[in-house]
Amino acid sequence: MTDAVRLITDRVRERVRRDGIDLAASGTAAAQYVHEELRRYSERALGGSLPLIADEDRAAQQIVASLTGFGALQPYLDDPEVEEIWINTPSRVFVARGGVSELTDTVLTDGQVHDLVERMLQSSGRRVDLSSPFVDASLPDGSRLHVVIPDVTRAHWAVNIRKFPKRIRELGQLVALGSIPQQAAEFLRMAILAGQNILVCGATQAGKTTLLNALLSAARPNERIVTVEETFELDLTARDVVAMQCRQPSLEGTGEITLRRLIKEALRMRPDRLIVGEVREAESLDLLLALNAGVPGACSIHANSAREALSKLCTLPLLAGQNIDASFVVPTVADCIDIVVFCELDRRGHRRVAEILAVSGVVNSGVIEASPIFAIRDSLLEPTGGYPVKRAKFQAAGLDPAVVLRQGAA
Repeated sequence: MTDAVRLITDRVRERVRRDGIDLAASGTAAAQYVHEELRRYSERALGGSLPLIADEDRAAQQIVASLTGFGALQPYLDDPEVEEIWINTPSRVFVARGGVSELTDTVLTDGQVHDLVERMLQSSGRRVDLSSPFVDASLPDGSRLHVVIPDVTRAHWAVNIRKFPKRIRELGQLVALGSIPQQAAEFLRMAILAGQNILVCGATQAGKTTLLNALLSAARPNERIVTVEETFELDLTARDVVAMQCRQPSLEGTGEITLRRLIKEALRMRPDRLIVGEVREAESLDLLLALNAGVPGACSIHANSAREALSKLCTLPLLAGQNIDASFVVPTVADCIDIVVFCELDRRGHRRVAEILAVSGVVNSGVIEASPIFAIRDSLLEPTGGYPVKRAKFQAAGLDPAVVLRQGAA
């Protein structure tokens, strides 16, 4: 921020305080104040007492963003090509475009970072302080905010903002982007219509949430979908949706609401389909119990491959307590999970579906049997010639996956 922009910003803030105006409640007041102060500044600059502003339109945008938005970060939040923003130190602000990170020329102060975080958290009702040095929250536009403060970090607040492109709503859009071929998309669409339980896996930033969002757009329009997440990330277009997120404990240490609690509450809400944004710990047991009770569902999980995702889902429920062991969990995973979809982010920053696995339901020597339905061959996702072993749900819905899968064999 130049000295001229900072001076005008301070003058606008002083007028706003004096006039008692709530800029957040008025969409035009900020622009009006900024226009007036810019005009006054330009008149004085033409008289030679102040330096001229080269680009008044850009300066006005910066000032309005500082007053009503998120300051120097607002242009990155507005830029549809920016996927993620993170601050390591006030002078080291990075963004990612197309999966590739770049160091920006934005330089802040510690105070500005603290002020930005406070404004971002204001609408969420969440907090970050010495007693709670981590926070996850959703911004008004749906982006996810994560903040860590000292003494967990070395000296400065570490801030991450993950944006979720709202333009990707359907599987057809992922096909157009080259993230998944049409044939694989049609198979997954059929799996959703048949009420198959789908596990979406991959590394961080591989596109798991985007794919999960697109998959659910294929659900039947009369379905009631209940989603539970740590913080709101999914943004479904379905007609009948209830979305719930976790809650931090209060300053007194009370009032915390966990994913485990949300899954149990979701089952009381007549769901036709239960979605868990991401399973990381013991909530995986509650999800398996829900799926085992006949509620169709889907979730995402961090894993390096589709088979590793199955193995991880067999391990996480053991965190729920000593009375839970593998002899119960492994057969339950084999029985409940029908399809595993593995997403990856390649070195060029391109996100794609790299494997689709069908779980047979059979456990052999403690290992769940599963066969690839689609796999990467010569850099393309192609059908392997395999077919899902579990056909009951497809048949009950009057669907035949072989109709789609035979297209690749022709």
